[in-house]
Amino acid sequence: MRLILISGLSGSGKSVALRALEDSGFYCVDNLPATMLPEAMAMYADFGYKDIAISVDTRSGPTLGALPKVVESLKSQGIDVRLLFLEAKPETLVKRFSETRRRHPLSDTGITVEESILLEQEMLAEVLELGTRIDTSELSANALRSWVRELVDADSNQLTLIFESFGFKHGVPQDADFVFDARCLPNPYYDPQLRPFTGRDQPIIDFFAGHQEVAEMITDIQAMIAKWLPCYGKENRSYLTVAVGCTGGQHRSVYIIENLASVFPDRQVLVRHRQLYREH
Repeated sequence: MRLILISGLSGSGKSVALRALEDSGFYCVDNLPATMLPEAMAMYADFGYKDIAISVDTRSGPTLGALPKVVESLKSQGIDVRLLFLEAKPETLVKRFSETRRRHPLSDTGITVEESILLEQEMLAEVLELGTRIDTSELSANALRSWVRELVDADSNQLTLIFESFGFKHGVPQDADFVFDARCLPNPYYDPQLRPFTGRDQPIIDFFAGHQEVAEMITDIQAMIAKWLPCYGKENRSYLTVAVGCTGGQHRSVYIIENLASVFPDRQVLVRHRQLYREH
């Protein structure tokens, strides 16, 4: 059996992620208390279900603290358990609650939305360490659905390298394990003819091919990842996210990420271009 747990901050897109898994054939349950997971999985096994997705968050109340032990117990039974933790910048969450006029689940205590977000972050601190983080601050709903499906389809028995480009002017991704800055490299943005293209397009590829420092940065990042990857593998983690940023997240960072993804043929690799996916 395969169990995908969806957790994270209110307003970060947990409902979108759960619906994406439901559309992919998962039997989905929204907001199940953590202590009920073993009993629920036993029942689903009797029913013949193979793929289950369940959201577990602060609405589960006091049972949330039991989640780490419950996850370990389910894994010991041979169940493929993975947790996706969705989050976003506080200012982004405040804006989303304001636009949708939704009430924050923790606002019943009379505190503001900002205070509710900080409280929820504290309550979920241990849960965050259990899984793979997805920062949805700059993501459209379609991009989030795509990223969730990619993570779920990845083989959980081997460490997956996630290479992610981004624009510093939009903020550093909260889900990155390594962050590299490519803003010191030549920028094709200042050429009006190259500006409309991205780092995946041939005119930009040709532009960077003429700059040795770009190739050197790619080689240096590759060497660092290759050196320390075995150490992260010993932690029994499923994912390692390497982020490269430039100013806008369209040219330099995209080009470098595409190249890094191609030099680890013996690894399971996922590629994300945060700014290119914003409007799609």
